Amino acid sequence: MENQVVDAVTLGQSVMAHDMSLWGLFMQAGLVVKTVMIGLLLASVWVWAIVIEKLMRLRKLRAQASTFEEAFWSGGSLEDLYDRIADKPRDPMSAIFVSAMREWRRSNARGVHGDTMRARLQQRLEKSMEITLGREMDRVERYMTFLASVGSTAPFVGLFGTVWGIMVSFQSIAASKNTSLAVVAPGIAEALFATAMGLVAAIPAVVAYNKISSDLNRYSNRLEAFVDEFSSILSRQLDDTRD
Repeated sequence: MENQVVDAVTLGQSVMAHDMSLWGLFMQAGLVVKTVMIGLLLASVWVWAIVIEKLMRLRKLRAQASTFEEAFWSGGSLEDLYDRIADKPRDPMSAIFVSAMREWRRSNARGVHGDTMRARLQQRLEKSMEITLGREMDRVERYMTFLASVGSTAPFVGLFGTVWGIMVSFQSIAASKNTSLAVVAPGIAEALFATAMGLVAAIPAVVAYNKISSDLNRYSNRLEAFVDEFSSILSRQLDDTRD
């Protein structure tokens, strides 16, 4: 009976000796598990920074595109519109317009004569807009691969920290030859905290990646529709010069 009371008191003192708060679990973890936790925390902070920046930038780009389309379809002169924004296009749609108009002016300055030259000019205009579209979308999509990478790898990085922590816990059990909960629980809790950190980093990254990818696809489709429409306008103007 006295032995049972002593074991109970020892168990309680051992549990009290371990701080089971999140900060306590981190401070009591081994070097490898701490490194994993710090890496996952930094990844989580960077993920949120990217998400906030992307959402704010997409909102701004959509507003700028609407403003440009309003000016483009207002019925005013495209030459005047080009003169106003040629030096510094504010958004990808403006940049596409400027690249096409710049090629249009250069070709017209040299003179466009014959069906062959008109066909070549049409190809150059379309190529110029496609290249600008690709370059602008590359800039907008920057860091998206990081979101995808964190979303797919963070749980496994956290799992690595968990496995390592559990291995250390079992080594402690073997060294102390004590299988009581007081010996096992703190090490396992520290190890599982690494898995939780991995999920904290991964879940927002996956959700944000899917949301932002969908928004980027819609924005890209909007730019592609503008390219097709502007290409048709320029093609009609080329046909008018033929007449």
